[in-house]
Amino acid sequence: MTLDGVVDGVRNLAAEAGNSTARTLTITLFLVFVAVTLGITLWASRQTKTATDFYAGGRSFSGFQNGMAIGGDYMSAASFLGIAGMIALYGYDGFLYSIGFLVAWLVALLLVAELLRNSGRYTMADVLAFRMRQRPVRTAAAVSTITVSIFYLLAQMVGAGALVALLLGIRPDTTFLGMDADTAKVATIILVGALMIIYVTVGGMKGTTYVQIVKAFLLMGGALIMTVLVLAHYKFNLSALLGDAAATSGKGNAFLEPGLRYGVEVAGNATQTFYNKMDLLSLGIALVLGTAGLPHILIRFYTVPTAKAARKSVLWAIGIIGTFYLFTLALGFGAAALVGGEAITTQDAAGNTAAPQLAQALGVDFFGGELGGAAMLAVIAAVAFATILAVVAGLTLASSSSLAHDFYANVLKRGEASERQEVRVARISAFVIGAVSIVLSIFAQNLNVAFLVALAFAVAASGNLPAILYSLFWKRFNTSGAVWSIYGGLLAAVVLVFFSPVVSGAPSSMFPDADWQWFPLSNPGIISIPLGFLAGWIGTVISKERDEDKYAELEVRSLTGHGAH
Repeated sequence: MTLDGVVDGVRNLAAEAGNSTARTLTITLFLVFVAVTLGITLWASRQTKTATDFYAGGRSFSGFQNGMAIGGDYMSAASFLGIAGMIALYGYDGFLYSIGFLVAWLVALLLVAELLRNSGRYTMADVLAFRMRQRPVRTAAAVSTITVSIFYLLAQMVGAGALVALLLGIRPDTTFLGMDADTAKVATIILVGALMIIYVTVGGMKGTTYVQIVKAFLLMGGALIMTVLVLAHYKFNLSALLGDAAATSGKGNAFLEPGLRYGVEVAGNATQTFYNKMDLLSLGIALVLGTAGLPHILIRFYTVPTAKAARKSVLWAIGIIGTFYLFTLALGFGAAALVGGEAITTQDAAGNTAAPQLAQALGVDFFGGELGGAAMLAVIAAVAFATILAVVAGLTLASSSSLAHDFYANVLKRGEASERQEVRVARISAFVIGAVSIVLSIFAQNLNVAFLVALAFAVAASGNLPAILYSLFWKRFNTSGAVWSIYGGLLAAVVLVFFSPVVSGAPSSMFPDADWQWFPLSNPGIISIPLGFLAGWIGTVISKERDEDKYAELEVRSLTGHGAH
């Protein structure tokens, strides 16, 4: 089949996508996955008897299992849907996300993974509060964890909403079960939110981990199949693939060169050119430093029995994630070549449906006609939903654990809460956080999910990373420094995002009809991350509090694992 034939086939299929076969396949596969994962969750609930089981899965996972779970947790809707969409629409510049997300693991491996596993128990705050006053530090850490998690949850929920109109064949002039496209997106966001709450409240860390492992296998399998089919279509000639992608994009050779989306040079406007280049640098800094401050990734290091297993799990994760990000090149450029930017943006303006639309095109090409396209779309749709459900469960667990363990047990109850009370509060917290995320996600549907995750990385790197690094490596660091560092970085990031084009003042903003933006960059990292470090330093030096014995104890524990739980 020729390229024109495939493109025409996809466009025709899009018009017919409301057919009962496609819908039946999609819904059946999705329900099968939900049934399997709910079964795993119910099984895990019988193994969850203590707080250690709920928060850390009984520390019973091997390095390989935890590496797969980290991969399942990390390769989110941003990776599968957002990056593929970015590459499909912006070519070379879209791949920046893949590089940044992968390089970030080196920072996590070298600076955080082993030390955190040795020093903490359930949450990031266990390390921060070890040599400081418990209540102010744990309160700040809980606020930061919840803020970062909600930013990240937005991306996953928006991804789910973007998928549904394509998956169920809902076009502007059609309905499904009486719902138009917008209503169906909202209904999907609510459904995903409800499922994630069930996974966390019933299965705890064990259930969530096994869901993430299953999802990692599904995602790697789905991405591998699509990559092989894309390359097979071009007889494994990468040059032909890139050439077709550039031609179909309508942007020519510029599609394969930097500067299409980031660092754009604006003729006659030196100020805007400068802002564009700073935005690129800001995004890169946020991506590279963000992983080491993500609460839902940090708590995964507590699920293994030893520091050696923590290191091994990160190495497995790097291998799995690195391979997947190579696949995103084929997915993104394949979508650009076989689907076309116009068809992608017609379905979803932010490009979040590029990978499923590519699956449709490959189904038409290799398996013949409407049924082949519907089958491939259904399989990749189920994988995408699996991706979203697994990640939102991990995020909800991280934030509800922090609320229960840090704020309720150690701040409100001053360490007097029983394990049973703590776990009950964690389950209640999951409901609350899920509800907040559902409401906010409904307003963020105009944004690309990879872009939303980049904001979460910036907030994590600004609020959490300075405090973690200072706590592990600076003897003078104290309670005041920790509180200043977390709140300073967090507030700087959130305030700058609120007054940026992300929220208002642009057609793609969360509130496109309003305009209160004055900060010119879309990603705040280049300003907010240094402010987080600066605030931590200022807070430390203005306080006379010092406890060098406690630092020495933390240093021994972090390096040797002696005394770790």
